[in-house]
Amino acid sequence: MQFDGLTIAMLAVLAVLVFFMFRNSRKRKAQQEELRKQIVPGADVMTNFGLFGKLISVDEVSKVAELEVAPGNIVRVHSQTIAKVVDEVAGTVDGAPRSVEEAMAIANREAEEREAAAAKDAVDPQYGERIGQIEAATEAKKPVRRTTKKTAE
Repeated sequence: MQFDGLTIAMLAVLAVLVFFMFRNSRKRKAQQEELRKQIVPGADVMTNFGLFGKLISVDEVSKVAELEVAPGNIVRVHSQTIAKVVDEVAGTVDGAPRSVEEAMAIANREAEEREAAAAKDAVDPQYGERIGQIEAATEAKKPVRRTTKKTAE
């Protein structure tokens, strides 16, 4: 059996794909195991469908988890629907606005900074830019642009 360059390249690509497939599978299993360790009664959790609540109990045999979504309201869900454990500290990002008003104030301040920088750039000549007499000369000798095309006669 002869192996040409194309066959060897195809086998190499296949080997790389299989390698990444197994690697991602192991990474996903490790993440699931870490999540299962964090799921304990009393933890604040979020389900796959966006329901937030405090975990009351988990039955590993029947795969049922009970969440308290509001005081006195208990919801039973399948334990595999728990997507993540919610951590209040992880939910806040440094420098992120906490309200719409704060976001608008930040956006307005950034816009003013950009306008000030643009105004400064408009006044200062760029490297190699000529100013003064040449500008006056070019304004006087600007060619007239035609708005219509010439027709072939």
